[in-house]
Formats: sequence, structure tokens, C-alpha cells
Amino acid sequence: MAERVQVLGLREPMQLNFVNALLRPRAHLGLRTSRTFSTVSVNFPRRTVPKSCLASEVTSSPLRDSWFYRRCYSVVAQRKPAILHSLEPRFFSANAFHAAARASQLPVVAPPAVGRWLLFSSVMVFAVIVVGGVTRLTESGLSITEWKPITGIIPPMNVEDWSAEFEKYKATPEFKLLNHSITLDEFKNIFYMEWGHRVLGRLVGITFVVPLVYFGLRKKLTKSMPTQLTGMALLIGVQGFLGWYMVKSGLENSIMDTPGAVPRVSQYRLAAHLGTAVVLYAWMFGTGIAVMKDWKYASGEPWSGSRTMTWQNVLSNPAVKRFSRLSKGLSVLVFLTALSGAFVAGLDAGLLYNEFPLMGGRLAPPMDELFSSAYAKNADGSDIWWRNIFENPTTVQFDHRVLAMTTYLSTCLLFAYSRRPAIRALLPPLARTTVTVAFAMANVQVSLGLATLLYLVPVPVAAAHQAGSIALLSTVLYLLVSLRRPSLAAQMWRKAGTQAKSSGL
Repeated sequence: MAERVQVLGLREPMQLNFVNALLRPRAHLGLRTSRTFSTVSVNFPRRTVPKSCLASEVTSSPLRDSWFYRRCYSVVAQRKPAILHSLEPRFFSANAFHAAARASQLPVVAPPAVGRWLLFSSVMVFAVIVVGGVTRLTESGLSITEWKPITGIIPPMNVEDWSAEFEKYKATPEFKLLNHSITLDEFKNIFYMEWGHRVLGRLVGITFVVPLVYFGLRKKLTKSMPTQLTGMALLIGVQGFLGWYMVKSGLENSIMDTPGAVPRVSQYRLAAHLGTAVVLYAWMFGTGIAVMKDWKYASGEPWSGSRTMTWQNVLSNPAVKRFSRLSKGLSVLVFLTALSGAFVAGLDAGLLYNEFPLMGGRLAPPMDELFSSAYAKNADGSDIWWRNIFENPTTVQFDHRVLAMTTYLSTCLLFAYSRRPAIRALLPPLARTTVTVAFAMANVQVSLGLATLLYLVPVPVAAAHQAGSIALLSTVLYLLVSLRRPSLAAQMWRKAGTQAKSSGL
């Protein structure tokens, strides 16, 4: 009858031929596995075994998914019973358990759960950005006149509560100048839009801070990650404050004294609110992708999808360095274009010059319209340039057009550069694929932008255009991560696994 020997602990030295028989039953003893057999467990005192050599410890390291964890299986003897000989010290340098024992001396590599949590958090921030865009497009942002971080999560629950909120809204300039005929039911629609945006922002904070504390206590974070993640948590708080600071600018009664003024939030505060959200998203997304890539690399998987290229050779090549710099420049362009879109939204500049590529039958409006003296507030007119750039709707739209076309052409040029045979041969497969996706997303984003302009800013199309800017930024960030060197901890883990594999069998 076949016998199954489960090695649960190690006490005495053993000849290396038994190790080979243990890990290669077919090659050495003609062993095979079977589904029907009797088992004889061989138990050894646990105290004699280093803790990190036990299977329960192996499963907590990135080596769990590598070659030697899958090789640690039970052995069923077909003919000869296994004879336990003394274990020599060299056994620990030739198998998986020794590698796991040394793992305690290696730096921490954040597990995939940390990466998935960061990517989920980035998706939540992405949703907040999109919902915030819809809130702005539907002019719902000024419906809630107070900022209550804790109690504000509960909406009005009865008629009295709704009446109280409606009375507060009636005191705002937006109601007096634009929505003086609005009904309670119509108010509820815009109230719930803004309330949903705020609640989603609170959920981002909760779903980020709670796992952060958990992973920190379980020591699942690399040495540098606590500082980064704490910075993200603080940025979430700053983001919430900027949101209220922005809304407050639209509730000021001073606008009632300005002839022809339209109640709206400050475009500067809107740009700051959106800009910090985009930075937070990019930070979470990039860090999450990097964590996933480091874990895979530490587990022995190919770097950036290539089994023949090494990151040392690729990243040290001058042509790849230039490609990486161009990719970083493109990411900055995408961010600036998205930020300029906040000024377009804040000034309703998308409702002007609804044609393309011309503006009023010209490539650019007249200079006296682009830099109108009406926007200068200093007596000497020294602020005419920057005030028109940020406060003149015509100039703001023109700037956004220029930035958008510059970003699109830059993406096209980067894609064409990556298709050159000499560059294509140097780039890893993942980078080649990602730059193609970025080019495709740039075309989609330009199409959405043109539709938003030509059809007078319809809400669904405009919201998709804002989401498209974040999607385009995501592809460029992924491209940068695909050209990133693995972390030092991941390199050390991979080296330890490679050494254990080469010295094992």
C-alpha cells in the first residue's frame, strides 16, 4: 500500500538524495501521486523548527506564488518506504523552506491587497470627480448652504426638515437671481445631487483611512509607504475643505451689487478643488499599480511583460530614457489641460464660440477681445494679461483649445515615435501596448470635447468629457509605471528566490 509522508518539521540532518526524492518523486524513486491511499504522518517537535520554515509562514510572503511553494507537496511512495536519514545543514540552502526562513531578514513587500485597496480608492475618487462634474453642470452645487462634516451625512427626513433647507436656499443669490420660481420638488432634485457628491467624498475618506490603519498595524506596508499614504489621507481632508471653500464663494451676497453678475462659484477655487482631486487620484492610482507590479516582480514574473528584457538594460538605454521623459511631459500636459477645463466650467466659457476649428470665423479672436482692458483692475493696467487668461471666458476657452490640441498632437507624436522600429525593439511589450491605448483614448477625448462644444454643453457628453480626461491621464500614468524600475525590496525578494531556485535542484 502506498504511503504518504507529510514533512511537518525537521530535526536531524538528511542526505541530499532524499531531498531529491522528496521533491522529484518521478525522477528519483518512481513515485506518483494518488487519490486513494492511506497516510502516515511523520511529526517532529515544532520547537526544533525555525518558525519561518513552517508552511504557515511561507504563505505570508510573495514567494507563496513562486516555483518552490507549488513544489512543496506530499509524497506517496509506490514501492519503497521512505527512510529518514540525518539532515545535513546544506539542506536548508537547497530548498524552499530555507528561502522562506531568510525571508524574515528581507524588507517588506506590500501584498496585492494593498495595491487593490489603493486602486479601489482611486476608483472612488474618479467617481467623485465625475459626480462633481455633473453637480456643476446641473447647477446643483449651491443647494446646500452649510457644511456639516458629521451630521450632514443625513438628509432631511420629513417635511419640516425639507422646508427648513428650502428656506435657507431662498436666502442665496442663486435663488434670488436665477431660481426664484423653483418648487420644493425641484429643489429636492438639486439638493440630492449635491448631497450625493458630499456623501461620496466622505466614503472616500472612510474607505481609505480604515484600511490604512489595518495595513499599518499588520505591518503590510513598505518603509516609505506610511508617509505617502498619510499624505493621501491629509489630501482627502484638504479636498473636503476646498469643496466647502468653493461653495462658499457662490453664496456671498456681494454678487447682488454687481450689475449683470451670474451666481457661480469662484473659478479659482473650482480649479483648486478639481486639481487636488486629480492629484489625489493620480497618486493613488500610480502607487496602487506600482505595488501590484512590485509584487509580481518579486514573485518571479517578467518585468513589464517581457521574458527576454531586463529592466537594467532597458532603462539604461538613452533612447528609452528620452521616451520616458517625453511620457512625463505628456502627463503634465494632460493635467494642465484638465485644469484649464475647470476654468472653462467655472466661467461657462463652453457656451461661447460653439464652432471648431475657427472662433468667429478666425483661428483666434481679435487681440482686443482676448486681452480686454475691461478685466484689468489696476489703474495702470498691469494685471490685464493674467486676469484675461483666468477671468475672460473668451481667452479661457481659447487657452483650453490650444492646450487640448497640444496634448492631442503630443500623444500622436509619442505614439508615432514608439512605432519606429528602433524604438519599438527597445520598449517592453507593456509600454508598447499602453502607448497605443493612450493614443486611442486621446482620439476619444478629442471627439468628446468637440461634441461638448458643438452641442452647447449637454450634461451627459460634458460629464463623459471630464471623465475622459481622467481616463487619458490614467493611461499615461500606467505607461510611466511600465517604464519604472522595481523597488529595492522587490529586487531583493526576486534575487533571494532566484538564488534558492538555482541552488535547489
